[in-house]
Amino acid sequence: MADQNLGALLDIRDLKTWFKTDDGMVQAVDGVSLRIDRGETVGIVGESGCGKTVTARSVLKLIDMPPGRFEGGQILWQGRDLIPLGPAEMDKIRATEIGIIFQEPMTSLNPVYTVGDQIAEVLRQHENLSYKQAIDRATEMLQLVNIPNPAKRVHDYPHQFSGGMRQRVMIAMALACKPKLLIADEPTTALDVTIQAQILELMQEMKDRLGMSIMLITHAMGVVAETCQRVVVMYAGKVVEEAPVEALFGDPRHPYTKGLIRSIPRVDRAATSKERLEAIPGSVPSLLNPAPGCRFAGRCKFVMDVCLASMPPLKEVGPGHHVRCVL
Repeated sequence: MADQNLGALLDIRDLKTWFKTDDGMVQAVDGVSLRIDRGETVGIVGESGCGKTVTARSVLKLIDMPPGRFEGGQILWQGRDLIPLGPAEMDKIRATEIGIIFQEPMTSLNPVYTVGDQIAEVLRQHENLSYKQAIDRATEMLQLVNIPNPAKRVHDYPHQFSGGMRQRVMIAMALACKPKLLIADEPTTALDVTIQAQILELMQEMKDRLGMSIMLITHAMGVVAETCQRVVVMYAGKVVEEAPVEALFGDPRHPYTKGLIRSIPRVDRAATSKERLEAIPGSVPSLLNPAPGCRFAGRCKFVMDVCLASMPPLKEVGPGHHVRCVL
């Protein structure tokens, strides 16, 4: 590995995850490179359909194959490429080394098993514990994520928990084996604002306690500003900007990033002036045989002929700040 990546826990290089359909090949993730260092929180942002979740699921090889397939690239976990590994080897890495929280806890938790049994199953599979030992550990995990009366709640079913509590159960399950990396796929979606803040605070507390790294996937730029050290902005299967969080919010360079930031409500200005939030016109283009140029060209007010001719390279415009734009 190159010197600059010696500290990298996860190093994704030119990853291409495509899906075969009746109409052709969908280039859902097309040449994505990103790095997560030890103890770092990296935010992956962008609209729905930009490839964030497919990137995350690719890391743990949770893509249905077929129709999905890895068309190219590497996923280096502590220097070891995960793409060639078989199911048995990946099972040893999932949960024990890399944990994941899915978007919607109600569909991720099995409704016919108690939450304790579901956390215990992870522990028994990976740590060879007896059932009683695993339930005791599950109770400890529920206590760790601040669920009241964990000794009783460990025997309850998912429908007996509120949305925020179910998300806490998912965090407990993901962290049961103390992984080095937590992938959080929109962990605060569909939760009200106060519960969102509690979940984010809990994840930060767990990160500090366990010394892990976090890949935080979200479309909420405010969440990123509060919790991340670095930000990767994705659009239509490509990374269009990457920067330390201060640089990205202080000096966004890509028109798409600027549009995302301008769409954040500003409480400080709301009291003195009525400003309409800006919306980015149009929608994410189809990733079925995309056009050769910049994928944001159809929505960009600065578009030029050169933008339509070929894909701009990712250029460094400042320390750790990379942008895919001819401007």
